Amino acid sequence: MKSKVLLIGGSGNLGSAIRKSKLFKKIDSPQRKKLNLLKKSTITKFLNKKYSVIINCAAMARMKECEKKPNKAFGVNVIGTLNLVNEINAYEKIYKKNIRLIHISSDAVYPSTKGNYSEKSILKPYNFYGWTKLCSELIVKKLKNYVVIRTRFFNKRSIRFDTAATDIFTSMIEVKDLAKEIRKITSNKFIGVINVGNKRKSDFENYKSYNNSIKPCLRKDIIKNLNFKIAKDASMNLNVLKKMKKNDR
Repeated sequence: MKSKVLLIGGSGNLGSAIRKSKLFKKIDSPQRKKLNLLKKSTITKFLNKKYSVIINCAAMARMKECEKKPNKAFGVNVIGTLNLVNEINAYEKIYKKNIRLIHISSDAVYPSTKGNYSEKSILKPYNFYGWTKLCSELIVKKLKNYVVIRTRFFNKRSIRFDTAATDIFTSMIEVKDLAKEIRKITSNKFIGVINVGNKRKSDFENYKSYNNSIKPCLRKDIIKNLNFKIAKDASMNLNVLKKMKKNDR
């Protein structure tokens, strides 16, 4: 890919996978102290380096942490996105040049009770993290050239828990595979919202594939120790993604 790419949030799981993948030939991934979405001046400084594509992976993504620190979560996930979008819009007005923003969202914007959610399904986040991601999506839609990727991912090398639920279903995708999908979407002309993941599986089925020591449990065993809601069935309809891939052939 020849486009000059700016990766924001390159130290997280997904950002690290994108950097290590070498899928993007011209990519900059500044540390947070150099590019902080809560400091507009740092955004402007990097936009002036003339990027064609920005991939925004920056987020406070742990649901438990978002519930404990809602102000911080709102700042990072919403205000940070607002600052980025406003600075992109200002840049485009001055230089008359479009920047393509790839924004990573979440399946947590869906009610996550019945599954098979399409991009046109009713949105009803079930916890604070989901609400911040929905707010960030609405902000991103102020741009002309954007893609909002709704997804849920995991790193097969860092599955640190002992049990996983047999009755929680998602369309989770391994982080390296998600990086590959982002690469394809970035070079595609698609604009809008797209679900990205794999076929519907239980958490136990997903994680068991990579860690044989994981034991089965039920959702009720997990939520009894939580003070916030989690998904029942957050699986997504992937027809838009499949159609995009088919058209790329």
